Parts: sequence; structure tokens; C-alpha cells
Amino acid sequence: MRRSLPLLAALAVVVIALDRWTKHWAGTALPFGRPIQVVGDYLRLTYTRNSGVAFGIGRGTGFPYYLFSLIAIVAIVWMFMRGRTGHDPVRRTALTLILSGAVGNLVDRVASGEVVDFIEVGIPQWHWPIFNVADSAVTVGVLLFALAWSRRSEPAAAPGAGTPGAAGGDEPARPEGSGRVRRGAAGPIPGGGAAGPLP
Repeated sequence: MRRSLPLLAALAVVVIALDRWTKHWAGTALPFGRPIQVVGDYLRLTYTRNSGVAFGIGRGTGFPYYLFSLIAIVAIVWMFMRGRTGHDPVRRTALTLILSGAVGNLVDRVASGEVVDFIEVGIPQWHWPIFNVADSAVTVGVLLFALAWSRRSEPAAAPGAGTPGAAGGDEPARPEGSGRVRRGAAGPIPGGGAAGPLP
């Protein structure tokens, strides 16, 4: 488990650095509120600032949404420090992505009270709310965590299952050579049968 910590830390650094750089670029290179088409109306860059949570939810309410980021960060760091993340690499990667996204947006909220958003996807009639790299990391992390949580190992077969018993399957088979002679249709006919002498 400890071997993967440097890789997870590197992933967190890359996500946070990419989030910070793209937000800085959007704030200096894009006009505020005016969409720039990248792939028609399917992918646009629209620089805006969001005082709510991810995807613009709760904008303008004045609620201290940074508390959610703080709670997520403290909880995930505690899980890593206490070894509560398990050994599943998918779950640990998911938690790292969620942590990275929470840190990226928390820096914005502490610095200015608003989060920089600039990525807009959709179709001409409908567009997803504008988001950023940190939002993407949190979303992917949540999906990966749900996938890891839903995976269940197949229950092992019960010991002895599939071993046929005698008659009904529950009675153990008797060992051969026990000295008991079974008589039945396949046994010898008294008197030698048809080949023996008539009485």
C-alpha cells in the first residue's frame, strides 16, 4: 500500500497543477461570458466565475461552500493516514481525484470567493453547466468510487458442495470392502439360476 502513495501523490500534484494553470489561462486569455467555439457548439470555452458549488449549483446564495471542500479534504486525508482506503487501486485513485478537485476549487474560494469555470459541452439545444478541471476530477473520482464500491467478489462454494452422496446425496457413501453383502436384482439366484440343476 505504501508503494502506491508516491504515485497517488504525483497524480494529485498533476491534477491540481493542471487545474491552477488552466484557470489562470482562462482568466487571462478568454473574454468573460463570451463563448469561444472549439468543436462547433459541442465544445466551447466560456470564461465565467461561480460562487456556488460544482457546475454553478447554488450560485449567489452566499453559503460558505468551501466548508464542503474542507470536509472532503480532511476526511480523505484521514482515510489515507489511517489506512482506511483499502487495497483496491481503483478506490484509492478515485479518492485521490476527489481530493485533488476539492483542493483545486478550495484555493479559488479562499483567494476570491469564486471558482473559475470555462469548459462548456453540449449540443446546440442544450449545454451542460460550465465547469473546470477540478470539477472533472471530482466527477470522475465519484464515478470510479461508485464502480469500486459496487464490485463484489463471488461467494466461494461451500466445502463439499458438488460431491454426490449416496442415494439422496446427503448420506456419505459407504466404503467398499466393509464385509456387507448387498443382495438385489443383480445378485445370484438361489439354486444357481437357469444354468443350475433343477430340484
